Amino acid sequence: MGTIRYLEIAGALRTAILSGEYAVGAQLPSESDLAARWSASRGTVRQAVATLAAEGLIGSRQGARRIVLRHERRHSFGELNSFAQWAEGLGQEVTSRFLSRVRRPATAEEAERLALAPDTEILAVLRLRLLDGEPTMVERTAYADWVAAAVEALPDDVRSVMDSLANDSAIVAHYGEHLIDALPAGSEDARLLEIRRGSPLLRQRHVSATATGRPIEWTDDRYRAGSVTFSVSNSAVATPLERRTGEG
Repeated sequence: MGTIRYLEIAGALRTAILSGEYAVGAQLPSESDLAARWSASRGTVRQAVATLAAEGLIGSRQGARRIVLRHERRHSFGELNSFAQWAEGLGQEVTSRFLSRVRRPATAEEAERLALAPDTEILAVLRLRLLDGEPTMVERTAYADWVAAAVEALPDDVRSVMDSLANDSAIVAHYGEHLIDALPAGSEDARLLEIRRGSPLLRQRHVSATATGRPIEWTDDRYRAGSVTFSVSNSAVATPLERRTGEG
């Protein structure tokens, strides 16, 4: 029951923060005030607050009232934008750095996603992305063989690989397919994102392709919990009968 209770409190506070009830920079009520509001122990409230701190929504400093750090960063898949374009559109400062760039044979999945023959040499890239100086996402990308040299020529701190490929090499992504799930942070992800091992990560995997459908990259992006909210807009499609009759 205690575990469920702290998750309920965390959920209510998260909703209040994301709705703007608590502005960025505002202080949350004290632990005693929150405990009284929810008729909960201070230990339960402390667990709820720690959950939001781990998500990056509030400051994690102990011994003081918690400060709201941010509201949600919503990333829509309605348009094919690079990470840098999306973040800068929200007014965030984007920095990135390559941690490794290695040529190796493609795995079976990479070859399938990139439409390459088995064991074709690809460029495997490990990259850390930061927003306002905070480690936000670990990016693992397999670049197709025909793109590898252009990616290798980029500086370690390039703002956006895809934007640079478009500007410098006329390699432009027109299509994307996205897969979204969650997983616990392994040792490497935890170290790079400065979180505990086993902490939840939001993962987005995607293929980017040219206007002719030629795959450019297959990427595995892992975000710190609370750093991004993915948005997908849908619309109803008329049934065959409605299209024929104009009814619906």
